[in-house]
Amino acid sequence: MTSEPPLARRSLSRRWVLGGLSAVAVATVAGCASDSGSTTSSSPSTTSGSASASSSATATGTAATGSVAALAQAFYDTLTDDQKATTLLDYSLENAAKWSNLPQGLLAGGMGGGPGGGNGARVGLSIGELDDDQTSALNAVLKAATGSATGLGYDQVVAQLAADDYLAANGGGDDYGRANYYVALLGSPQDSGTWEFQFGGHHLAVANTYVDGKLVGATPSFRGVEPNGDFTQDATSYDVMGVKEAAFEAMLAGLSGDALTSAQLSDVYSDLVLGPGQDWAFPTDKLGVQAVNLTSAEKKLVLAAIATYVQDIADDDAETILATYESELDDTYVAYSGTTALTEQNDYVRIDGPSVWIEFSMQRGIVLSGNHPHSVWRDRVTDYGGTQG
Repeated sequence: MTSEPPLARRSLSRRWVLGGLSAVAVATVAGCASDSGSTTSSSPSTTSGSASASSSATATGTAATGSVAALAQAFYDTLTDDQKATTLLDYSLENAAKWSNLPQGLLAGGMGGGPGGGNGARVGLSIGELDDDQTSALNAVLKAATGSATGLGYDQVVAQLAADDYLAANGGGDDYGRANYYVALLGSPQDSGTWEFQFGGHHLAVANTYVDGKLVGATPSFRGVEPNGDFTQDATSYDVMGVKEAAFEAMLAGLSGDALTSAQLSDVYSDLVLGPGQDWAFPTDKLGVQAVNLTSAEKKLVLAAIATYVQDIADDDAETILATYESELDDTYVAYSGTTALTEQNDYVRIDGPSVWIEFSMQRGIVLSGNHPHSVWRDRVTDYGGTQG
């Protein structure tokens, strides 16, 4: 996988903003938010894609040189007045919760709704509106906020944007592609107070919450992709979910027969339990095999799978969070349903600890044939930086 500047590779038409989607398109992509036999779906509800109230947030406070906050201020300074008003919003759970696995066009067009729905169309500024200097400034924020591990963090963001460009060019049309990804600064990016760096689009949600200059929450974090596996876009090869999928496959393959039997769920899970809109709805029952009953080798494989999500954030922060999850490993549960190959529709894996919550679910293809994954990392304590209302 090649790390290239992720944002400015392709400029797409934004007709979806003016037009809406055909009934066929809505029905087709609705499958990306299908109901589980025992869970709720991850289909978002309908609202506008921008905040209506004026913001009291500012981007002029003290911020340590080179910090995510300082780089966010530098990015903000490159924007026009109209872009600034769209990008800098007040920090609230309502704004922070506006993320989804679906393309923005579906959210803005009214896709989803109901008790299992999400929280409406994304807020913030489309990166399709950025010029080269603005793109470069946003790249700097992304690099600082995400990890440097190969195939994870910033690498995976690069690959995800390429994947959506691939969908746009191979049957998806203007509802897909990097122009449909959004950036928002929620609250005042600075060394005091609470603010969030939010970036996302189809199959991607980055939500880093900072309090007094320190990262206090890196979740909810959504990763998924169509096409799954290797693909080539603009003469570069990618595999968006390859590192994560390999870690899950190794974890399940490494469990003993008894452990695998204990880990197997009786229900079918056709999507994520805690997708968009399912905020602070963590199940009370722990399912699967408890890691205290695993061997040292099996525990290492569980921790390695967890690490592929934690390492999506800045390296120093990831090390701190992973240490917490490792200290809680004996009280962490591993569960799965479907097959252990993780290639078939309804294959599902869950890691559930005192803090960590990770799910992986294989879905049917929407634009392309074949299956593709959804996955989410949440934290029982620090989701949205601990903000619950």
